[in-house]
Amino acid sequence: MVSALLALVGAVVYGSADFLGGLAARRLRSIVVTAISAIGGITALLLALPILGGVWSVEDVMWGALAGIFGVIALALLYACLAIGPMSILSPLTAVVSAIAPMLWGLLVSGETLAPIGYAGLGVALVAVVLVGFIPGGAVVRPSLRGILMAIGAGLAIGGFLIVIDQTSPESGLGPLVVSRAVNLVITSIIIMTMVFVAVHRGRAAASVLDASGWAVGATPTGHADLEHAVQVDAPAAMTRTRAWWLAILCGVLDAAANALMLVALRLGDLSIVAALTALYPAGTILLAAVVLRERVAVVQWAGLSLALVAGGMLALA
Repeated sequence: MVSALLALVGAVVYGSADFLGGLAARRLRSIVVTAISAIGGITALLLALPILGGVWSVEDVMWGALAGIFGVIALALLYACLAIGPMSILSPLTAVVSAIAPMLWGLLVSGETLAPIGYAGLGVALVAVVLVGFIPGGAVVRPSLRGILMAIGAGLAIGGFLIVIDQTSPESGLGPLVVSRAVNLVITSIIIMTMVFVAVHRGRAAASVLDASGWAVGATPTGHADLEHAVQVDAPAAMTRTRAWWLAILCGVLDAAANALMLVALRLGDLSIVAALTALYPAGTILLAAVVLRERVAVVQWAGLSLALVAGGMLALA
């Protein structure tokens, strides 16, 4: 029961981080938001590390590094999805795959077994994932095979992050998450520095690579993204760069908190259950958008949120 509750709370926190990342991306480029959020996240994890403790081992460090690579792959594929669309189809597909992959791993590879109500709960959770991830007003356009494959790839990468983190030892504490965030920060920093070099070489200001361009979508280092509010922009929105930085940092802190909740949930319960509930991360984005931006929550999304609570209760009894 505790594991399911932590996973459900973690999903809401993940979605909240995505929402803040989405706001920051109205002013800063998506990859910059991701790098800044990685800085905020690793800082929070390092501050918590001495308090929570943990034993470092080569194996756990390797698992953490691999998790960081999965996060970067997920981000790359999510951004690619935005360029193809339609998000009304590809966004729920990404979320569903991110749930199914670790669910199957837990049930078929790790040998997890659930009570009958648990298996029913997994089914209810998958339906909830589709409904919660629904994007109101999305154009009804048949997605291309390339878009579908990228969405599936993004979901597999997010699911891979969960599977890999689940391999770490309980004694490692937050260590694997620190390593994962560090790897993500290094990779995104290299990308940004390359962009700066190219900009300067072409006679543009180095700071020009920071501003929002293309698809304005904030993302977290673990591969989640605010896809519902993804819009194509031609110029930065009316937001100061300083405020955008702070939003991105807070995005990273919340993402790190969600990671910690997910990690504890994995160590207390089953991967299949945690994966199904973690995939409900768009719920946090929806709720914050309703409160902060006064956005209307679609009926289908309310149905998804209700089913998410039902699924959480069923899986808690599994």
